Amino acid sequence: MSTTTALDEHKERNTDDGAARDLAARVEQSGVEFIYYQTVSLTGRVVGKVVPARHLRRNLENGVNLHRTAMSDLQVDRFGALLGGGTEAPEFTAMPDLDTFDVLPWDTTVGRFFCSVYEPGQRPGVGGRPLATDARSNLRRVHAAFTEATGLRLRSGCEPEMTWTGPGLEVHVKPGSSPSYHVDSLEVMRPVFQRVIRYGQALGLDMIEGDYEDPGQLELNWMFDDADRTADRLVTYRQICRQVARELGVTASFMPKPAAGVMGNGCHHNLSLWRGEENVLADPAVTEMHLTETGRHAVGGILSHAAGMMALMGPTVNSYKRYWDAGQFAPSQINWGMDNKTCTVRLSANGRLECKLPDASVNPYLSHAALISAIKNGLDHAVDPGAPQAGSSYADASTDDPAGPPSKFTPLPLTLRDALDAFASDPVVRGSFPEEMAELYLALKGDEWARFCGAITDWEREMYTEHLP
Repeated sequence: MSTTTALDEHKERNTDDGAARDLAARVEQSGVEFIYYQTVSLTGRVVGKVVPARHLRRNLENGVNLHRTAMSDLQVDRFGALLGGGTEAPEFTAMPDLDTFDVLPWDTTVGRFFCSVYEPGQRPGVGGRPLATDARSNLRRVHAAFTEATGLRLRSGCEPEMTWTGPGLEVHVKPGSSPSYHVDSLEVMRPVFQRVIRYGQALGLDMIEGDYEDPGQLELNWMFDDADRTADRLVTYRQICRQVARELGVTASFMPKPAAGVMGNGCHHNLSLWRGEENVLADPAVTEMHLTETGRHAVGGILSHAAGMMALMGPTVNSYKRYWDAGQFAPSQINWGMDNKTCTVRLSANGRLECKLPDASVNPYLSHAALISAIKNGLDHAVDPGAPQAGSSYADASTDDPAGPPSKFTPLPLTLRDALDAFASDPVVRGSFPEEMAELYLALKGDEWARFCGAITDWEREMYTEHLP
């Protein structure tokens, strides 16, 4: 007896006569000649293929195939082994999601789809199943299961800080002050923000507000939405920024900590929980800043699993420099506060939680899946987050230990190695992902840490080259 697979169902949706005909007409009317079929690797890198648009119908039915190790950037470990299955690993099938088609505003002959990824249909035993290492599809499954269990949807908005450098982007900073919010600094960035906002609007991002924060650091935001859509839009935003940088002859970097003594690039996630059109974290009858019991338990879940999520929120060796550079608006302890920018979780308005752990290199499909699992755990077990932090978290932290004094929660990991250990030992966070994905992520990032440990840095040369006798 034949069994319909997830891949079969996706093919059936894509080849529905009405949907396929409407999409083909849109592609033809837009003048698109080439189409990117793209998905996102575990590190947040966009991978895929380009196909002439005249093959649309064939690709709607059959998708495109890529080598399985594309989900781990075709990365080899220090010993030359290809992570994610090796050279002999089978391909996967990437199927376009029809509702993600867009025309690239910088070249309207090119369109794009986001794709869901499957085991190829011919593989014995597993053919047609969702690919275990596809973080984007996994987030949708985790979110759907959360909604089925609780009746709630997670909505989020990201704050993607990033650094722009290049000719004409330099600003003057008076000693002891900051260029933050300086409109003249924004004027320097006018060619950048104009193009980014225009391209963002053309690609469906409801751009709202932005500001200049530190030398070269720009933050441009768009309206919040369901976590799945927000994750797609963050990936789109990064692609936009890369394109604008190419056009202007400058560099756009999402490196979390480009230099000591300046603010790192974060990507704070602003979270709310919705039942229909009601945000259940806020009580509409109460006007002062507060959280409902549901909100408190959600915070409790996030803080309980913050350490386990850190390898996802700060996914690079460089990420942890943000937490060692005290006083630069990155969290130093696992705590929460009322409109307190020094905390891990900040209640920034009634019913909106700002999680400040994620940095600019975060894979949003991984971070949101982990947050959903942590929140559900907090709701299921009525986790108490404790009293909100009074005053600065930095005042409690010693200069030698940014994690500060003991609290009811596991301390903040301060290296990628510590974060990977915390991730591996947290069953709630690790359980957000298929085991194959969790193992591959640990292998990828473990190799990154090992490579860093074997690297000789400028700091070491400065410290030790002429230290003795």
